[in-house]
Amino acid sequence: MSIITNINKVFDHRIRLGIMSILMVNEYADFNTLKELLGATDGNLASHAKALEKATYISVEKQFIGRKPNTRYATTKLGRAAFKKHIDALEKLINTQ
Repeated sequence: MSIITNINKVFDHRIRLGIMSILMVNEYADFNTLKELLGATDGNLASHAKALEKATYISVEKQFIGRKPNTRYATTKLGRAAFKKHIDALEKLINTQ
């Protein structure tokens, strides 16, 4: 039996892991906040957020604040469950060493 079970390939990048970690402890975060916290470029953050959105792990809400566009992200129920399973699997892997 493999000890690497429930490791989710979607979370296999530091930016995606970071996005999910931030969103797990906050109700939501906007694009600029995520960009600043993760030290990511616009394009890099956008592509990783898109991958998480495509997997339906995060939801995206676009709105205008004044005249400025604002993109806000939140985890979905599926995303929270998948991320928790991934973290539990990593902890199990670490604890078997």
